[in-house]
Amino acid sequence: MIIKRNLFEKDENYHTVVTIGTFDGVHVGHRKIIDKLVTIAKANSLRSTILTFFPHPRMVLQQATDLKLLNTLDEKIAILENSGLDQLIIHPFTKDFSRMSAEQYVKEVLVDHIKAKKVIIGYDHRFGRNRTATIDDLVSFGEKYDFEVEQISAEEVNEVSVSSTKIRKALEDGDVKTANAYLGYCYMLSGVVTRGRGIGKDLGFATANIHIEEKYKLIPKVGVYVIRTHYRGKLRYGMMNIGFNPTVQGDKRTIEVHLFDFQGDLYGETLSVELLERLRDEQKFDSVEALRLQLEKDKAVSISHIEKLHAD
Repeated sequence: MIIKRNLFEKDENYHTVVTIGTFDGVHVGHRKIIDKLVTIAKANSLRSTILTFFPHPRMVLQQATDLKLLNTLDEKIAILENSGLDQLIIHPFTKDFSRMSAEQYVKEVLVDHIKAKKVIIGYDHRFGRNRTATIDDLVSFGEKYDFEVEQISAEEVNEVSVSSTKIRKALEDGDVKTANAYLGYCYMLSGVVTRGRGIGKDLGFATANIHIEEKYKLIPKVGVYVIRTHYRGKLRYGMMNIGFNPTVQGDKRTIEVHLFDFQGDLYGETLSVELLERLRDEQKFDSVEALRLQLEKDKAVSISHIEKLHAD
């Protein structure tokens, strides 16, 4: 997959079929649209292309600092690399870019730089300055600039919208099974391992504290989760706590991962963990020993879940 970080970085002499959107989560609803894009591209000897923007337009235009996304940019790229897509264009979204007129956007972006011969877009898609242009305008521009427009049905658009809403709600509720079913893969958290207080190690459950730099990344409900990670070519399982460590007077939310049967120093490494199941809420225990005993129970339940996963 070709990745371009700027629409205008390079002109190449190929024609594309393109769709435009944030594709947050790259979930099962998105996958149907991408599959259609790839199929059409192959049938017409075109390059399948997604045009997306970063930062998210709402972060720029509405300064929506509370906006939470399902994927970091790196996660989205990694998922799309396995989708069959030929090209991903991630254009920096700015206020100046948002002020382009509809025709300027079509001519300079879709025609001159992306060289679109076909645009696949939702029936409710709006574009151009103040998002005033509609799909009917796009069809008119297509006739003028020689590209076709294929409309994604209301049913498909609603499916994508509903999926995204349900995934976010499920994760906020701690319902990992529902979220993963809509995603079509396991929800992931990725970050650099930083030094913690060392309390887990004293309890016999050494943890890797994951620091997620991207403030916009949606962090699921506080609690204990069963997880897995690919580390140095090997699949490893473990459990993770998202929370405030009330038993040991924690004062900020942390994400702590304990890998089963693992010895080693992970500090400074980037770890990406997949959430398989949520075990329980975070609790405040009467003593550190009571916490340790609960962690033993959590481990046993986690291993049971992992064994069932392999049996299925």
